[in-house]
Amino acid sequence: MKLTDSVKTLKSVGEQRFALLRRLGVHTILDLLEYFPRDYLDRSVIHNINELQENQMATVRVRLSSHDQPQTLRKASLTLTKITFVDSWGTGRIEIAWFNQPYMANNFRRDCEYLISGRVKLNYGRLTIENPECEIVPRGTIGGEALSAGRIVPIYSLTAGVSQKVLRGLIHQAISGISESIEEFLPPDIVKRHSLCNRDYAIRNIHFPESSEAYFTARRRLVFEELFLMQAALLSVKGFSQQMSGRQFDFTDISEILAALPFDLTSDQAGVVSEIVSGMASGYATNRLIQGDVGSGKTAVAMILCYLAVKNGCQATLMAPTETLAVQHYHSFCEILSPLGIKCQLLSGSLKAAEKRKIKQALAEGEIDIAIGTHALIQSNVVFANLGLVITDEQHRFGVRQRLSLNSKGKGMGKDRHPHVLVMTATPIPRSLAMVLYGDMDISVIRQLPPGRQKIDTFCVTSAYHTRIFSFIAKEIDKGHQGYIICPLIEESESENFKELNSVVALAEKLKADFFSHIPVAILHGRMKAEEKAAIMDSFASGDTKILISTTVIEVGINVPTATVILIENAERFGLSQLHQLRGRVGRSHRKSYCILVTDADNAVTKKRMDAMVATNDGFELSELDLQIRGPGEFFGTMQHGIPQMRLANLYQDLPILEEAKAAISVMLKGGGKMFHVEHQPLADKIEKLLGDIQQIPL
Repeated sequence: MKLTDSVKTLKSVGEQRFALLRRLGVHTILDLLEYFPRDYLDRSVIHNINELQENQMATVRVRLSSHDQPQTLRKASLTLTKITFVDSWGTGRIEIAWFNQPYMANNFRRDCEYLISGRVKLNYGRLTIENPECEIVPRGTIGGEALSAGRIVPIYSLTAGVSQKVLRGLIHQAISGISESIEEFLPPDIVKRHSLCNRDYAIRNIHFPESSEAYFTARRRLVFEELFLMQAALLSVKGFSQQMSGRQFDFTDISEILAALPFDLTSDQAGVVSEIVSGMASGYATNRLIQGDVGSGKTAVAMILCYLAVKNGCQATLMAPTETLAVQHYHSFCEILSPLGIKCQLLSGSLKAAEKRKIKQALAEGEIDIAIGTHALIQSNVVFANLGLVITDEQHRFGVRQRLSLNSKGKGMGKDRHPHVLVMTATPIPRSLAMVLYGDMDISVIRQLPPGRQKIDTFCVTSAYHTRIFSFIAKEIDKGHQGYIICPLIEESESENFKELNSVVALAEKLKADFFSHIPVAILHGRMKAEEKAAIMDSFASGDTKILISTTVIEVGINVPTATVILIENAERFGLSQLHQLRGRVGRSHRKSYCILVTDADNAVTKKRMDAMVATNDGFELSELDLQIRGPGEFFGTMQHGIPQMRLANLYQDLPILEEAKAAISVMLKGGGKMFHVEHQPLADKIEKLLGDIQQIPL
């Protein structure tokens, strides 16, 4: 049996079972071996019956009692089958019970021993285990090759029609039957340097550990390779490192623009500016991620650095994901930089063709200092005369290829010179995830909020409070303020499974009629055309619309200072990071602001998440919890960015292994650190296979 063979070569895998395995992503023997357990049960200890205690999870080695016969009791729709066993050491008797499984009465032989695992109960003074896992003890062995008891037992994610026992049996059959060792694709020097076990040993012991030590050894190896591959593939996509030569900025005096700003920088802002200015003066191309919690002032930092680029004889560009956000940036830049003699220009898809041609010509001739725009900036016919600084705002809204296409427009720098690159995000990213996604970048963090910003009071209530909530929102409007109402669906019919969720359309109609008949209300959702969405956002930003009922398409970073209240319906449907981003639409001035989360979900996970939202406004603290609960693949609120789900690695707890993997990656950087290069062919093949899954990963 070869690793590339179909799982149909295994015994008991016909067309029907093959179809079920395909649901799990299992097609070949290697797929099956790489379908790792999600958990384990330690059933390695065999208990004597006389040692058992009520409510204990236990495994006993037993045989049929010679004095008792199986009993099957029937009552209405319930069938109860009971069989008495004695343990192999004669210490006691135990009754095993099955509900609605009468065939179990004939499944046991008196000349065999069985391992039975389950929770012990005490029924009328008799020890009982109900609906246990049972496995025959192979003859002539103590523990034998039992797969479900008498050992550390793997637990897998399943699909209907495939049981734990069946999957364990198939995986064990594959491990026992392969005619080749499982290929080692990590370079030998990395395996040796980081004291990793070989891959064959790791695969075998991740499924059926010989001991707890063997399990931890196997897991460490497989987590290491998973994190190593992820980072190697990302570096292959990005194709560059921090040590590329860049334009050396000689002019570093920013006192003029600091004086022009209507506020003093926070110490965090000043610190980030200082470290970036130092980097730009080093002769190497800056390649940095700027993380800043909602409202922390990233735009001011970007403005200062664009000023610096212009003063050093270069052009700068800032790309935003939406036209509304680009226009907002454009007006902010013009207000501060135009009086300083710096020419800013907006380039977006909505401009007329003649106007766009004029702007592109001016960019190519160097007449425009700073270009601010949307995806229109990355069109092939947009050429810069001397592009020295590229800034991407809300980077997770762009794919790698889009961002790199903008970076590549620094042609005026010369082949050996690259533009300085900054990317900004208002999504606080946990350190471990940032190390995976942005391993080739320096990272700066802005945690402080500008002076005068008040903490946003957050409340979580059930839908029974709707009348009081709407009354509160109306009072805020009467004060001259504005508000958002966020819903997860557009129409009631969008999903049969979620009809109970509030929709934008239905809720808007109800509120206009019942609560806000005297208040200008607008609806915003993703199915609208871009021009229509922009007009609605402009109306809200200008204050003409007082309440915006919207899906999550409201722009991250959009600044409406008079918005003081946001109501989020069915809050359990959103991740913590997404809820925090939505909450950041309010609290953007000195005015007291409020976030109201509404959910009727009653479970421990929802309660934990909502309690966290109420307790803290710290986006970084929430991001760590979000990663812990939902994993990296869901962190940005969507799977479309291509972050593969990790099969074993847990970024919340595997940070030490991640740091080891990053150290190993450093030895793969060749040619003075200018290009990621892999000489080891098995590893190169593995990276190439992974690359197809991550082409649109953010950044």
